[in-house]
Amino acid sequence: MNKNLKRERITALTEVIAVVAIAFLSKAALDHFFWRFSAPVSLITLLILLTVYLRRRGIYWSGMGLRAVPGAKSKWLMIPQTLLGIVAIILTGVVTQVALQAIGIEPLPEGQDVATDRFAGIAGNLSVYLMWLGIGIVSGGLAEEMFFRGYLTTRLQTVFSGARLAPVLAVFTAAVIFGYGHFYYQGLSGWITTGMIGAVIGLLFLLYKRNLWPLIVAHALVDALGMTSMYMEWGI
Repeated sequence: MNKNLKRERITALTEVIAVVAIAFLSKAALDHFFWRFSAPVSLITLLILLTVYLRRRGIYWSGMGLRAVPGAKSKWLMIPQTLLGIVAIILTGVVTQVALQAIGIEPLPEGQDVATDRFAGIAGNLSVYLMWLGIGIVSGGLAEEMFFRGYLTTRLQTVFSGARLAPVLAVFTAAVIFGYGHFYYQGLSGWITTGMIGAVIGLLFLLYKRNLWPLIVAHALVDALGMTSMYMEWGI
C-alpha cells in the first residue's frame, strides 16, 4: 500500500473515531441538563466545531455534498430526487418494522416510554409543535444529513479506500452509527429501523453523486410529517 494512502487512512480513521466519540459523549453529558434537547444541541455544536477544524485542514462542506447545484436541469432534477428520498425513507421504515415484528422484535417499552416523554405536550399544542418542527428540520433534516451522510460517509470512504466496495462499506458503517444515535429513545427496533433508513439514504447519496440537498429536504419533510402526525394525533 502507498505510504501516503496509508497515512491518509489512519488520519481519517483516528479523526472519525474521535468525532463520533465526542458526539456521543457530549450528548450523554448534556443529558444531565436537558435530555430532551441534548441530541440536537450536541450535534449542532459539534458541526460548528467540525467546520472550524475542517476549514483549517482545507476541507469544506462543498466537497462533502453541501454544494451549489449548477444549471436549471440539475435544479429541476432535485424534485424527483427529493420525492424518491421521501418514498424511500417511509417505505424502508414501514417494511423494516413489519419484518422485525414478524421475527418477534417489538419496539421496546423503554423506547416507547422515552419517545413519549421526549415529545410530551406536542399534541394539540401549537407552540410546542412549532418548536419541535423547527428542531426536526434543522437538526434532523440539515444537521444529521451533513454529519452522517456528508461528513461521516465521505471520511469513511477515505478510511476504506483501497478496499473493494469502499463507498458501500462507508455507507453501511455510517448507517450503523446513525441507527445507534436513535437507540436511547427508540430501542433496539428503532436502532435497526433507523439504521436501515440511514443505509438507504446513504446509497441515494452515492446515487445522487454526493449531492446532499435532495436528502436534506426529504429528511426534513419526513420529520415534519412525523411531528405533524403527533400534533394532529393522527396515530400513524
